[in-house]
Parts: sequence; C-alpha cells; structure tokens
Amino acid sequence: MKITKIVITGGPSGGKTTAMSWVQNAFTKLGYTVLFVPETATEFITGGVAPWTCGTNLEYQKVQMRLQLEKERLFEQAARTMKADKLLIVCDRGAIDNKVYMTDEDFAQVLEDVGCSERELLDRYDAVFHLVTAAKGLPQFYTLENNKARYESIEQAADVDDRLIAAWSGHKHLRVIDNATDFNSKLRRLIAEMRAFLGEPQPREIQRKFLIAYPDLDWLESLPEATKMEIVQTDLISREDVALRIHQRAEGDSVFYFKTYNHPLDDSTRVEVEERLSKREYQDLLQEADPNKKQVRKTRYRLTHEGQYFEIDLYPMWDDKAILETELSEEDTPIHFPGHLGIIREVTEDAAYTRSAIAEQM
Repeated sequence: MKITKIVITGGPSGGKTTAMSWVQNAFTKLGYTVLFVPETATEFITGGVAPWTCGTNLEYQKVQMRLQLEKERLFEQAARTMKADKLLIVCDRGAIDNKVYMTDEDFAQVLEDVGCSERELLDRYDAVFHLVTAAKGLPQFYTLENNKARYESIEQAADVDDRLIAAWSGHKHLRVIDNATDFNSKLRRLIAEMRAFLGEPQPREIQRKFLIAYPDLDWLESLPEATKMEIVQTDLISREDVALRIHQRAEGDSVFYFKTYNHPLDDSTRVEVEERLSKREYQDLLQEADPNKKQVRKTRYRLTHEGQYFEIDLYPMWDDKAILETELSEEDTPIHFPGHLGIIREVTEDAAYTRSAIAEQM
C-alpha cells in the first residue's frame, strides 16, 4: 500500500469545501481510498474553543496544534489497517497554517511544546495545494456564510492568503491555484495538479531552466515567502537507466537527508521520486558515490511569485550569474518571473548548464 498525505489550504473563501467533494469524486474513480482530516480550527471554534475564549491566543494555538497532529497520526494509523492499493489522506489545512495566526515568538513556543521543528512540520506532508481566496481577484464572490468560524473582511482575507503562501513556501511541492479562471476551471486545475503529482497517469513535470544575473541577496532574504538552504548533492553509481543521487539539505540548525530516483523522458520532462533518509542511511550510501562525478555544493532560495514556484541556485564558483528553475504542469503555461531578477536566457536544453556540466566547474 502507498499512503500519500497532502494538504489543501488557502485563504478564506478559496473553495476548499467544494474542492473536497471534487477530490473525493476524482480520485475514488482512479482507485484511491480517500480519507479527509477535518479542519481543526473550525472544529474548535464551532465547539466554543477559540483564541478569544481561551486565556491567551498562545494557549489556544498550543491545543489546536496538538489536536491537529494527533488527528493526523490517528488517520495514518487507521490507514495502515485498510486494504487499499492506493490511499490518499487529504488534510483540510495543515499544521503550518497555524503559524499565520500567531507571532513568531508564540510559534516558537508552540513548536517547543509539541517537540518538533518548522521543517519537520513541513515535511509531514507530501504536497501542498493552495486555493487563492476569492478576495483576491473575485471579491464579489467572497462570502462568510458557508463557514461559521470565518470572520475575516475582504482585506484581511487577502492578507491571510499572502501569509499562508509565505508560510508554506518552504515546502518542496507547493502549488498555488489562483483565480485566473472561473470557479469550476479553478477546481479542474487543482485536480490536474494533484493528478500530475500522484503520477496519474504518470508523474510528469515540465522543467524550465534559465540563466539569470547574480541576484540581490538582500532583496531575496527580505522576501517573507523565500526560504534559504545549503545543499550538498552526491551522484551514486547508476543502476540500469535510473539516475540515483543523495543530498544533504541544511536549513538553519536543521539538517535533512534525501535519496532521489530520476528517470528522464526527454530533455525537459522527467519522472522523479524522492524519499527521506536517516543520517545513518545517508552516510552508508555515500560509500556508493560515483567516483567519476564531482559533488555539487550550492545555496538554494525557494520562493513563489504570482502563484508560481521558483528555485534559484547559487554556486560558489560564480559571482556574476545563477540558475533559476521552475516546474510547470503544461508546456505552454506562461511564466511570471519576479521583477527583481535579471533573466539572461533560457538554458533548459543547453548542455553547458546541466547539473553534471556545472559540477565539472567546481
């Protein structure tokens, strides 16, 4: 059995409630057993437990986080007992959503209370899908009527939406579904993104790569939606036609380890699967490093802009340029680059800017 856990989040009146029925219908037809973890805040607030009824917002956030994590744990425990080939757990909001409703100091105390880091909360989920609030672009459809726990004005809803995207921007698979189309088309785009992620019919990602001028680091680090990490990538001896590599990723004081299986379909499309490793497993696999390939070290910034996800990689041997990558579900999807970046040219198919070619310069 394969269990996949995803989050559907978004600003108030973004369409989550309707989206859940679409997800149930679409993925049940594809052979999935679909479980839904209800939104914890709505359960608490409609039951009389709220930031304004508890002693302090901090005390409320502590109990909400504990219930959120415990519900997810129990859903996963129950899922493992089920007879299903493919099982999808859909969380109506995830643990990181809570960050938006408290100060950084309170969030740090909540993390201490539950005994985990922000990165560990992010990595609990395989993917995150954000439905943009109707308050951004379609204010005439913004309503408080379908959720008794909702209280935000249009302006507050738009602000919450921005802060939710920023909070989740450190996740490796965040997709933002905006209001560029009518509502039904918006939900069809959500289902399409989920199908692409789950590999239905196959996990295709259209990757575009661009050479850019060395970015303004002060500007990058000032963006609330940007996250920074230090990465060390090591190629392993390949098996058959599957490229294998491991990487170490450091964010602040936390270090995480991963193994990636990468099978290219053509120059811009690939099937890629990533799994988490323990430190011991990572160290053991280092013994299988390909002696013909150099280790790659780089600094990566992740950010979202106008609903699209970007990665900017800085290499120690370059002080005048960098690489920007984005992944699209369709080849003709227009790309909205952040305005402060200097785009030099596309290098998606340029052999001089493949990972192995860059490694040779290190």
